[in-house]
Amino acid sequence: MPSPLPPPAPLAAAAHGADAAGLICGYLFDGEASSPPRPLDLDEAALWLQGVADTRSDTGTHAGAVARAEPDGAPPYAWLHFNLSHAQAQRWLERHAGLPDSFYEALREGTHSTRIERDDDALVAVINDLHFDFGFEPSDIATLWIGVGPRLVVTARTRPLRSVDDLRLAVRTGEAPRSTTELLERLMRTQADVLVGVVRTVTGRIDAIEDALLARRPDAQRAKLGELRRVLVRLQRLLAPEPAALFRLLQRPPAWMAEADAQGLRDASEEFSVVLRDMHGLQERVKLLQEEIAASVQEDNNRSLFVLTVVTVLALPINILAGLFGMNVGGIPLAENPHGFWHLVAIVATFTAVAAWLAFRKKK
Repeated sequence: MPSPLPPPAPLAAAAHGADAAGLICGYLFDGEASSPPRPLDLDEAALWLQGVADTRSDTGTHAGAVARAEPDGAPPYAWLHFNLSHAQAQRWLERHAGLPDSFYEALREGTHSTRIERDDDALVAVINDLHFDFGFEPSDIATLWIGVGPRLVVTARTRPLRSVDDLRLAVRTGEAPRSTTELLERLMRTQADVLVGVVRTVTGRIDAIEDALLARRPDAQRAKLGELRRVLVRLQRLLAPEPAALFRLLQRPPAWMAEADAQGLRDASEEFSVVLRDMHGLQERVKLLQEEIAASVQEDNNRSLFVLTVVTVLALPINILAGLFGMNVGGIPLAENPHGFWHLVAIVATFTAVAAWLAFRKKK
């Protein structure tokens, strides 16, 4: 069994900030949903991980066997959440966590493409999440790197992320997933809940833009629609591979993953897929509104062009006659006629009326 830890500290101690090695929070779970987790600092986490490593070496078995060796349900496990902005964070993980090399390679390379895969007897995941202060900008999306084993869950990020912070708050208030897989499931469900909130907010904004469009005020809404569509497209592109990657993983789960936990991940994946479908529907709705606004603007442009054309046509007779009668040459008609001016006015009026009739007839 892992080495004993010091007496439990009050649960509120988990609210500390990141320490010298970038540990934002650490929790130890005893595998019982009714037992609240206890906070861990770096020294306690290192002691716990050393105990797990000693247990593996003493039994001479792999991690899955160690996990199944616990007689009373799920084994105890730890969750460590790191801020990778600290230079020591990755070195501490490499020294103590015992995660597969692919996890550290993903950290070093800064991989952002979504994936969830199995490496030997551990899971390595790279998912994208919203910034804590998400402002509906395409740049307000960052990456969370996750390593999952039977006794340890490590999450690491460079910027505060909303889903993992919501999960941290839930755990701090006493929520205790029974296993590492259930913790991963809770994270995915939290991520889906955050996206549901985004979908609702975007839906409200689109409804307001649609009302403005119906009120014939399209110009002020075109930029807003463009921003919303860019955000939705980026979210869809970054998050869409996640359910498919999880589905492929669950075709061949690790030995230590219980069937109930695997089913929970499938259910979470289905919820996530539903949210992604809602986001796709919003993209189509935004696209239709943009097309409607473009058609309305085009109609206004056509109307303005028609008015300009009619004015040009109506001014054509008087311009032609004024040019002809303004030439300083001999033989200008009606020059000696006392009523010549009014004759010219009648001629211009007649040609203008004929041109207007032809123009409006074509419009009709």
